[in-house]
Amino acid sequence: MAVGAAVLLCAFGPSAEATDFALAVEGGVHSLSGSPNSAKAVFDGSKSGPTFGGSVRVVFKRAIFVAAGARTFSKAGERVYVTDPGGKVFPLGHPLELRIVPVMATAGYRFRASRAFVPYLGVGGGLASVKEESTVGGVSETDSQSKAAAHVLGGLEYGKGTLRFAAEVSWSTIPNAIGLGGVSKVYGEDDLGGLSAIAKVVVSTTSKRR
Repeated sequence: MAVGAAVLLCAFGPSAEATDFALAVEGGVHSLSGSPNSAKAVFDGSKSGPTFGGSVRVVFKRAIFVAAGARTFSKAGERVYVTDPGGKVFPLGHPLELRIVPVMATAGYRFRASRAFVPYLGVGGGLASVKEESTVGGVSETDSQSKAAAHVLGGLEYGKGTLRFAAEVSWSTIPNAIGLGGVSKVYGEDDLGGLSAIAKVVVSTTSKRR
């Protein structure tokens, strides 16, 4: 996807009537909706937590855009024992922490670009760094891996000047990435993606092309 973004940059750059370059600081909530039962078991009934990061975006002809960015998500819980999907969850008291850092490239389209409120849609993919660390009997165990990831998103950006604001909702998938102390095998779940709700502060510059 990063290569695809570079190709789009080259394809649209020379003929673009205007190029909008923007940097964004992002923060919000990510829900492990792809594996809800496993997450709730390990994280004491919760599958959501804070996420934050940043991105860079280039808009061509005020409509088509490519973007790249990264976010981080961390959540602490404990190892549990459960016999079957409908069985009782028994906490074991051994700490377990999950960290996900997806790095994504996105291509999309902005509607009504001349207005103050600009809706947009996008789709993309990349890689997610997944790290799971647990401590049992004073001994720490770490499992780190990189997995393919993909997402679709929709948002609304407000502002026409240098400083803008945006709200965005996305659905991501990071398949074959979950362990959570072995609980995921019980529930038959393996996806660390899910629903995210994000707020953005965007700093934008627009340069005209002849």
